[in-house]
Amino acid sequence: MPYKELSDLPNSVRDHLPIHAQEIYQAAYNNAWDEYGHDEERAHRVAWSAVKKKYEKDESSGQWQAK
Repeated sequence: MPYKELSDLPNSVRDHLPIHAQEIYQAAYNNAWDEYGHDEERAHRVAWSAVKKKYEKDESSGQWQAK
């Protein structure tokens, strides 16, 4: 189901992504949820893909940062 607030996002998103990346995730997830007929798994894949266009995970620290 769509996420109304950033606080509704899964812990794996909230605990690891900066706020801006969370906003990207939320918007992409919600759009994909509607576009792909409420396919939750697909919506999560689309959301992570959107985040990865602007952010990358630093392998040494494990933190996500803007590209």
